[in-house]
Amino acid sequence: MDDEAVITQLVAVRGVGRWTAEMFLIFHLLRPNVLPLDDVGLINGISRNYFSGDLVSRSEAREVAEAWKPWCSVATWYIWRSLAPLPVAY
Repeated sequence: MDDEAVITQLVAVRGVGRWTAEMFLIFHLLRPNVLPLDDVGLINGISRNYFSGDLVSRSEAREVAEAWKPWCSVATWYIWRSLAPLPVAY
């Protein structure tokens, strides 16, 4: 199934939203090109790293992420790490 088909199936389950489905795609299905625009960490990271800390809209974040394709999941992980650069044990 493609990413949107998986998201559609997962959000049909009560209590599962788009953000949860996208995290499932990234961390469990290891999909390389997921851009979780509802993720506060991603928006804050893009704001800090690309816009000098000024809060960005989802549309602006989407424009920045165009350059990351087809590796949006990987870029998202690096953006998250930029907010808390200490090593994390997974």
